[in-house]
Amino acid sequence: MCPTEEADLSDFASAEEDNGGSVSGGRNLNETNGNWLSLSSNNIQEARLKAKAKRRLRKTSSRDSGRGDSLSDNGDAVRGAPVTPASPKSKLMDRKSRCGKGRGLPKKGGAGGKGVWGRSGEVYEPQEVDKKDPNYDDAQENCVYETLVLPLDERDFEKTVTPIVQEYFEHADTKEVAEQLSELNLGPMRSEVPLLAVSLALEAKTSQRELTSRLLADLCGPVLTCGNLESAFDKLLWELPDLVLDTPGAPQLVGQFIARAVSDQILSESYIDGYKGRVNCEYTRAALDRAAVLLKMSLGGLRMDNQWGAGGGQKPITQLIKEMNLLLKEYMLSGDGAEAERCLRDLEVPHFHHEFVYEAIVMVLESKGDKMFEMILQLLKSLSASSVITVDQIGRGYERVYMDIADINIDVPRAYFILEQFVDKSFSLGIINVKLRDYCPSRFIKGVKGGYELVGKLQSCFPN
Repeated sequence: MCPTEEADLSDFASAEEDNGGSVSGGRNLNETNGNWLSLSSNNIQEARLKAKAKRRLRKTSSRDSGRGDSLSDNGDAVRGAPVTPASPKSKLMDRKSRCGKGRGLPKKGGAGGKGVWGRSGEVYEPQEVDKKDPNYDDAQENCVYETLVLPLDERDFEKTVTPIVQEYFEHADTKEVAEQLSELNLGPMRSEVPLLAVSLALEAKTSQRELTSRLLADLCGPVLTCGNLESAFDKLLWELPDLVLDTPGAPQLVGQFIARAVSDQILSESYIDGYKGRVNCEYTRAALDRAAVLLKMSLGGLRMDNQWGAGGGQKPITQLIKEMNLLLKEYMLSGDGAEAERCLRDLEVPHFHHEFVYEAIVMVLESKGDKMFEMILQLLKSLSASSVITVDQIGRGYERVYMDIADINIDVPRAYFILEQFVDKSFSLGIINVKLRDYCPSRFIKGVKGGYELVGKLQSCFPN
């Protein structure tokens, strides 16, 4: 038997295995209803033709993936019939529609895809509840869901409200404090808010006490009631013996807070009269007497809305300059440097201390004796050593004198000479540095050109 015939027989055997038959013992058999039947020569010839057609189909499938040969019912090969790709890779890479429908438009009209909530500009309306829904419940139709905030206890109250009040002393925005307190469930601790604010203000500055009085007036109504304020001041008067230990002037300060509250109409006018004849504590009596005196003075024209005074940053510049001049004149009369330092701190204008230095040096230049010369030097030395006036503010004060010395010399002919002596003495005491001493203007630097040279030197000395 030739090799070609052996290949045909092998293909025939494989074809018969696909059809459920088998080749055994050199005979061609076919199983039908459990009986083995022999194949005729016609069937063998037909099987050979089918095997040849399959071989041709395998050869052309690699070259023509879209076209191929198919077998008809009688085993004839048919050219041009579409063949579905057999490899799984080709199925995965095929992105064409399987059904052959559609016009190439985006899916869901552009409302589909990852991270898409719908068409742009589409407005979703509330859906009506379907009463025929098997999950429908009558009890849940009119339910209102709200966030439950637990009431604050005494420990959490101090931890939560104290930072709010201290932050208010920085930004002075009463509306923000009201919004923060309204978000809390104060409950029975509502009357503790004025008590905590006043207690913190007793140990604070004068400007912060003024802010506390404004805060109480603005919180009365939106957050607090008049009854809360009355109970808060009752506790303050009761705790005065303990407050005096930390703040000796607490009775007078509490009396001022009470008078201001009555003036702002957040306390009743009969509040002070209700304590007459019922007070045994001397501190409580002193606070109520102070409040009564201030209210009587308000009837005579005293403005209660400004009893604490405005903060340093809120005062006009002309008023600050006048107060600094009065401070220097009082120091020249008394010679008390500690009192002058305290008064300068109370002004609460550390950014404006260069004006104090400027006014002090100008006062020295306009003086005639050596007493003021030495006293101003000692004052500036003590203020510089205690860091009440920073190095930057001292430098700015000297710089301003250097810039105005030409105008000062018109009224004071010896201004250049006195300034040189004052600068040298300041350097020897450690008040100024070497650069500031070297850039002191001389009496020979006059005219526009000399003025420009001096400006350039000062700008290089103080770049900021």
